[in-house]
Amino acid sequence: MTDPPGAPPPALAGRGEVAHSRELARGKKLTTSKKVTGTKEVPQVEEVTKIEEATQTEEVAVAEEPTQTEDMAQTEEMVQTEEMETAGLSVTVTHSNEKYDLLVTPQQGNSEPTVQDLAQLVEEATGVPLPFQKLIFKGRSLKEMETPLSALGIQNGCRVMLIGEKSNPEEEVELKKLKDLEVSVEKTANHLEELNKELFGIQQGFLAKELQAEALCKLDRKVKATIEQFMKILEEIDTMVLPENFKDSRLKRKNLVKKVQVFLAKCDTVEQYIDQESQRLQSTNLALAE
Repeated sequence: MTDPPGAPPPALAGRGEVAHSRELARGKKLTTSKKVTGTKEVPQVEEVTKIEEATQTEEVAVAEEPTQTEDMAQTEEMVQTEEMETAGLSVTVTHSNEKYDLLVTPQQGNSEPTVQDLAQLVEEATGVPLPFQKLIFKGRSLKEMETPLSALGIQNGCRVMLIGEKSNPEEEVELKKLKDLEVSVEKTANHLEELNKELFGIQQGFLAKELQAEALCKLDRKVKATIEQFMKILEEIDTMVLPENFKDSRLKRKNLVKKVQVFLAKCDTVEQYIDQESQRLQSTNLALAE
């Protein structure tokens, strides 16, 4: 059988096939080496990724540490505030050679104890009147009565020094009299407030017109009686003889006199309103009669 024209000789054809197979083999080796190289690179990428993730985790942890510390500080502060509100504040007050362990609790309306609360408690424990107290903490005088003790750095177990003289037994008697007079002033002042409310009701027309004139006359008499009561209290205060060294008593008497004078001024105002309302009512009645 003859070979077709132009076909390569058998020997050459065999050589071509061998060369082609070698090229295919080389291509496979190259592909295999690329795959192997690729598989070797993957662990390196994974290792770098793990290192970056670990670094980021450490950075996040470091960033979170201050926040956690702040949260813990806030929690402790809240706990201390709650304890102060519920149990009060334990303070040791030193006066001369005496020590007083006091539990200062906040008064109604306050969230925590103030200097005023401490001063009142000191007055009860030591007998030193509040106006003559000088409370000192770490060399600083506590003068602002409304300041919370915590704002001054006073915590449980702190010591506060007191400077001031106790009142003597004779002055205590006078203080008791002034205290009783102060109670009488408060009762009379409450009565005056009730009369003022009654006048307001008449002015607003809460009472029938035909009854207003009589009600105003009664109200005027009650106000005058209230004025007399205040004047009697002033007379009792004036009869008190207080020595110069009774400083607390003299100060208390002075303040009580001022308080009575303020209430007397209110009585005068109520009387003026009653008179104006009576005149208005008379004018209205005259106009209706005409």
